[in-house]
Amino acid sequence: MSKHQHVLVTNYFHPETVDLLDKKFTAHHLWKLADKEKLDLISSLQGKCKAVATASWVCDEAIYQLNSLQLISCFGVGVDAIDFDKTQEMHVRVTNTPDVLNDSVADIAIALILACTRNLVIADNFVRSKKWQAGPLAFGQSIRNKTLGIAGFGRIGEEIAKRAETFGLKIAYHNRNPKDVPFTYHGSITELAAASDILLCMLPGGEDTKHAIDAQVLRELGPTGTFINVGRGSSVDEDALVLALQQRQIHAAGLDVYADEPNVPEALLAMDNVVLLPHIGSATVETRRAMGQLVIDNLEAFFADKPLITEVL
Repeated sequence: MSKHQHVLVTNYFHPETVDLLDKKFTAHHLWKLADKEKLDLISSLQGKCKAVATASWVCDEAIYQLNSLQLISCFGVGVDAIDFDKTQEMHVRVTNTPDVLNDSVADIAIALILACTRNLVIADNFVRSKKWQAGPLAFGQSIRNKTLGIAGFGRIGEEIAKRAETFGLKIAYHNRNPKDVPFTYHGSITELAAASDILLCMLPGGEDTKHAIDAQVLRELGPTGTFINVGRGSSVDEDALVLALQQRQIHAAGLDVYADEPNVPEALLAMDNVVLLPHIGSATVETRRAMGQLVIDNLEAFFADKPLITEVL
C-alpha cells in the first residue's frame, strides 16, 4: 500500500535511506532537476503528494509550493533548515531523528577533547615525519579534575557528561533552565566559560543561538582553555574564534561543525592547535541507518494515520 504513496525527496542526504524510500514509496527526486523542472514536478504532484523527506540541515524552498504538503520528515536532529513560519502557516507537521544519534555524537565529543588536550593529531604527524628521532613531543594536558562546561545540556549533552565523568572530569552546564542533575548550573554561557577548562558547544542552530560563542566567551575561557564544538557552526563567531586561537587567548579547539559547511576558514586550516573533523558526529553506519529508518517510520505512521514518532513541536 505504501508504494502508492508519493514522497518528494529534496536531496541525496543518505544513499541507503533514499534507496529505501524508492522501494517503499513512489519517490520523486527533486535534487536532480533544474529550477523550472522542480516547479513542474511540484505542479504535477499537487493534491496527490502530501509528504517530503529531506536532510534537516538543508532543504529546498521549492517544497513550500506544494499546497497539499502535510509532513516534512527530516533526516537529522537540528531542523534549522526548515522554515517554521511557513510550516505553521500551511499546517505542515515536521519530524526529525533524535536520540538514535546520541551515542555517536557523544563519542566524537570525547574524541575531540582527548585529541586537543593530548595533542593526538600533532603526535601522529610527529611520528610520521620522523621528528621523534630528534627528541620527545611536547607534553599535553591531563583532563582529570578539570571542569568540562557544556553549553546546551540536552540529551546528547547528558550522554557526553556520563562519558566525561569516567575520565575524572567535573561537569558544569548552561541551559535555558536548570535541570535535575548533580552538576553545576551557570546562568549564562559567559559564566560557564569562566568556570571551565574545556568549553563544549552542544547548542542547536537558529537565530536564538547565532554567535552565542563570541569573543567575550572565548576570553573568559582563557589561555589554557580548550573549545569543542559538536553542536552547530552557526553558534560560533568564527572570526572571533580564529582571532582567539591566533592570539593564544585560548589554548586549542576541536571542531566538527562550521558556519559555512563544507567551507572551513583558511586560517583554521593553517593552525596546529586546532583539530578539524568533517561533521562526522553521527557518521557511523549503524547510526545513519537508524536515522534513516526513523525517517521512514515517521512517513509510514503518517500515511497510516497513526501518531508521529518524533514530531518537532
